[in-house]
Amino acid sequence: MSTFLLIIISGLGLGSLYFLLAAGLSVIFGLMRVLSFAHGAFLSASGFASWMVLRSFETPSTPQLLLALVVSVLTGGAVAYLAEVLLVRPLKGKELEQLLVTVGLGMVLVALMAGIWGPDEHLIPRPAWLTDTTSIAGAPISNSRLLLIGLAGVVVVGIHLILSRTRYGLIIRAGVENSAMVSALGINVKRAFTLVFVAGGMLAGLGGGLAGTYYGGISPFLGDGMLIFSFIVLIIGGLGSINGALIASVVLGVSQSVANYYVLNGIGDVLVVVLLVATLLVRPQGLLGQKERLI
Repeated sequence: MSTFLLIIISGLGLGSLYFLLAAGLSVIFGLMRVLSFAHGAFLSASGFASWMVLRSFETPSTPQLLLALVVSVLTGGAVAYLAEVLLVRPLKGKELEQLLVTVGLGMVLVALMAGIWGPDEHLIPRPAWLTDTTSIAGAPISNSRLLLIGLAGVVVVGIHLILSRTRYGLIIRAGVENSAMVSALGINVKRAFTLVFVAGGMLAGLGGGLAGTYYGGISPFLGDGMLIFSFIVLIIGGLGSINGALIASVVLGVSQSVANYYVLNGIGDVLVVVLLVATLLVRPQGLLGQKERLI
């Protein structure tokens, strides 16, 4: 029983990483109708920013870890801001061109990171307590997994509060329904678009900062690998649905962990593809997919 609980919580930790990347993608698609293939590169870039902070300390403390996470979040937001202003915004209304430019940006950023830091994985030093475990029902649960799950929960609550309780949340939801009408009311929709894209980049940045707590290292290609699963999360959960992305992230993370441990190592990736195909055949719009839906 303790082993099963350990596998489940490890899967929830993996699903939390998927959600941090998928949530930003889902909000961006819900408002801007843009699928950003550069978000994986945003995650990797933010992970390297976190690594550069933490490697300055032989044994980082908790405040230094928090500093690294703040730096990674700001890095993700800054890169996303530049991408939106310089590349995505000039192509507004040209969905194919926006898609292609984010693909190209992602490739350029990955190549740039590989050229600067090399293609190999760089180990990330962590506070001692992150490498320890906490006993839950007899199962030794890694504190890094608990941290991931806890922060993902905070993000879920934060997104829903912002969308339902704030003025910008109202603007975002109204923009999803009819951006032309929102503009006619004198609201700066372009600014809302930029804020949403930056928020998505910041979520990817948080994922990059936390990736080291799960994998123990960062490489230029880590984000692209996670991006594939995050897009699968979006499709299974339903494009534009935060709740759907949350459910799909949990299902995929837990399914992968259980299948890899109890069946065959690596079979979890195959199971994810099977779940994707089954979803497309049975419910093409996804679990909670609905036209113009955000939450």
